[in-house]
Amino acid sequence: MNKEKRHEIFRRLREHNPNPTTELEYHSTFELLIAVILSAQATDVSVNKATAKLYPVANTPQAILKLGVKGLTPYIKTIGLYNAKAENIIKTCQILLNQHGGEVPCDRKALEALPGVGRKTANVVLNTAFGLPAMAVDTHIFRVSNRTKIAPGKNVLEVEKKLLKFVPEEFLQDAHHWLILHGRYVCTARKPRCGACIIEDLCEFKDKTSD
Repeated sequence: MNKEKRHEIFRRLREHNPNPTTELEYHSTFELLIAVILSAQATDVSVNKATAKLYPVANTPQAILKLGVKGLTPYIKTIGLYNAKAENIIKTCQILLNQHGGEVPCDRKALEALPGVGRKTANVVLNTAFGLPAMAVDTHIFRVSNRTKIAPGKNVLEVEKKLLKFVPEEFLQDAHHWLILHGRYVCTARKPRCGACIIEDLCEFKDKTSD
């Protein structure tokens, strides 16, 4: 995969979707943070259903902390690992109030210090809320990066570093969203829809399908 191919891949993805964003629904940086914590090993659809009920009742660190674990749990019990997530969210709200004035910090180290927030979650917040060129490598991005050979790697950190190195600068801000959406709807896990792919001729995947 050379520089020219990568540029053309992202040019087409941008042309097809000029303003990509997360499918998680939120109206503040704090709402995004909570949604991303909830989305671990869960679908965006399931998270959006839960937060649609939760956020009208509590959408600030103070309000969620007031609910407590027992009060928060009924809103998120349809989501996998909800017990652990409820405890992490309450602890995170306490830290935000105690250490950050109730605001979500724009700092990787501070974000990763929050319970339930790992590197991927921190990258989503840094990219989506604060506009930084961070790469939150999930299963979709990992798969697309390796299949296409845009940024092949043996683990998520290796893929993340290669994407930051190889994606042309003009596309860095939105690349994370384009790759997730491409993996979710076109370059799917079980059988990629190569016949419906706008970058098929540039992709270096050997076992292409006709679908």
